[in-house]
Formats: sequence, C-alpha cells, structure tokens
Amino acid sequence: MKALLIESEGVSRFTDVAPQPLGKGDVRVAVRHVGICGSDLNTFRGLNPLVALPRIPGHEIGGEIVETGSGVSAEYRPGQRVIVLPYTSCGTCTSCRKGRVNACRYNRTLGVQQDGGLAEEIVLPAEKLLLNDTLDPRFLALVEPLSVGFHAVARGRVSSSDRIVVLGCGMIGMGVVIGAVARGAEVIAVDLSLEKTALAQQFGARHVINAGTEDVAARIVELTSDQGVDVAFEAVGLPETFRQAIDLAGFSGRVVYVGYAKAPVTYQTQMFNLKELDIMGSRNATQSDFQVVIDYLETIGDQAAPLISKVVPFEEAETALPYWDQHRDVLKVIVER
Repeated sequence: MKALLIESEGVSRFTDVAPQPLGKGDVRVAVRHVGICGSDLNTFRGLNPLVALPRIPGHEIGGEIVETGSGVSAEYRPGQRVIVLPYTSCGTCTSCRKGRVNACRYNRTLGVQQDGGLAEEIVLPAEKLLLNDTLDPRFLALVEPLSVGFHAVARGRVSSSDRIVVLGCGMIGMGVVIGAVARGAEVIAVDLSLEKTALAQQFGARHVINAGTEDVAARIVELTSDQGVDVAFEAVGLPETFRQAIDLAGFSGRVVYVGYAKAPVTYQTQMFNLKELDIMGSRNATQSDFQVVIDYLETIGDQAAPLISKVVPFEEAETALPYWDQHRDVLKVIVER
C-alpha cells in the first residue's frame, strides 16, 4: 500500500509499505482524512526532537472500518466511520496509575514515536477507535487537535469568571480559544497572523492582539486594568512566549504550557513566588476530551468549516508539507482520500 514518508529534512515522498497484519482485537481502517499537525511540520523541517527519520506522519485521523479481527465487539462493523485515538498508554507508570493516561511516560503517538496514519490504511486496536457516523467526514480529523486545546483548558480550570489570554492561534491555540469560550470565559487571542486572529474572533474571542504590530503587554494592561489575566496559555513554543505567559498572568493566576520550546528557557523566577502562580504543562488529550469536542462539532455543524484551510487529495500528499512550510498563515491542511 502507499504511504507518505518524511524521508529526511525537507523531503517527503510516497513509498510502498506492506499491509499490517490484523491481530486479535484489531481493526483495519481505510484512512480517509488526515490533518497535518504542527509536529508533522516540525518533523519535516528537522525540528522535532521526538522523531527519528524516516517516519510516516499523521495522528489526526478519520477513517472507515474495512475489516475486524477476532475478539472485536460486533458494534465495530465495516463501513462505519471512526476517529482515531493516536496515543498509547502502558497502564503501569505513575501517570497511568493516577488515571492520567494522556501523559503516559511511555506514550508512543502515531506519526511521532511510531509510524502514523498518512497511508491508505492502518491497523489499530478497537479501543483506539471512536465510532462516529454523524460528523462531516472531514471534521473527524479536527477532533484530535481541538481536543488537545480543550484538555489544556481543563488543566487551567477555566471558568466563566475567568479572563484568559491565548498566545498563538494555530490549531492547538484555536482549540484553547474555542474550549475557553465554551466555558464562558473572556478570551484574548494573540498571534502574528491577521487571518488567525480574525478566525479566533469568529469563534468567540472577545479581543484580539496582533503581536507583530501591537505591544502585547501594554494591551493586556489596558484590557485588564493592569490586573493581568486569570490564565495565560502558551501555544507557540518559543522561549520568549514561555516567559511572556508568566508576565501576563495576574497575581494568583495560572499558566498553562501547551506548546514546548525547542530551546532552553531562561527565567527570572521571582514572579513565580510573588504572584504565587500555578504553572502547568498540558499534554495530549483524554477520551473524555475527545467526546466533548465531538459534541461541540456536532452542535455547530458546518460552522466548523473555516477551521480547514486547504484540502489536498491523497495523490498529491507529497505537496502538503511543503505547501504549509511556505504558507505559515494556514491553520489546517487536511489530506483526503
């Protein structure tokens, strides 16, 4: 079968791979839609330290059941559409024992620590598939990235009384915006891209700040009467935005790091203590986060369409990563088969 392989830095090409065997409890899925993630782009650009090349990318996957193995429940039937849970969990590490399987110490995400779903088909355990025949098939590939943002919102304990700032309005940051708006929070969205801040506003952000033309700190002072925000979310992954999140959070505020910096971050740490901040990391998403996002997408229907910037036919998948690398205002590229 055909699969897209990131062969080396800046090089993606089709390759032939052997079909995966179908074991007990497994389901064979015809891949129909794959969202290209920022981690995939970083892999393509040689900036993802978690990935060893060559690698088949893709963990934002919507597909259709083709075949089921022995021991699979009868509810999984050929022809049904599915959303893929792309993470693994060992069940024995400290995170798993605490029920936080999204942060499993030994997690192997599809397309990152193991080959992903940008292929004609993939074989997965049935428990890694969520059945869904109600969403638009293209929207199935939106569930995972939005869930990462919704999970960060849950980590930040966002409520309707909170004013929050989201640094970075890529797809994960957009998930934070949407998840926080859904909880009734007042959202301030920050990005260098006018297109992305406009989209954040379309999805409910109360205020937007263009980081390329405005003084972000001064605007936050203005918008919060110099109180700072209740929760600051970092969804960029740069040392300067990691530090900025600390500066923008108010006293007794919270900081949630969703992105991760590819370079060391140097802090003046006195504000950690003076503000008595809660500083949290956020990783992946849980099945319950997926379900909240599915419910949200089913509620808004076709209003989710602007979250997809470009759809690339599977036959042209070799162009998807180079295209996004050259058009950084793009929010989400989806490969469709």
